Amino acid sequence: MNSSLLILAAAPAAAGPPAFMNLILLAAMGLIFWFLVFRPQIKRQKAHQAKIAGLQRNDRVVTAGGLVGKITKLDDDFVEIEIAPNVRVQAVRQTIGDVMPKGGVKPAND
Repeated sequence: MNSSLLILAAAPAAAGPPAFMNLILLAAMGLIFWFLVFRPQIKRQKAHQAKIAGLQRNDRVVTAGGLVGKITKLDDDFVEIEIAPNVRVQAVRQTIGDVMPKGGVKPAND
């Protein structure tokens, strides 16, 4: 029994894949991560920035906090939104979540 342990200990270890294969695998995982996570995020960010840059007076918007209103005044960093008749709030321009369509919201079929 002792001799079999010595033979196993003396046997060369199984060689793993070459080191460059590990680097190729790591690079492939990085590319997959780029196309599945980073690229769509960058596209969404560019689309949001384009919406923010294209804001105009009388656009109906939704803020990130959920307020819905009409833009009455635009500055470089702030937007004044009328959320009810004679009720105006100031919001940071970057917190505008979405611009509602010009036609307005269609009523539900009740």
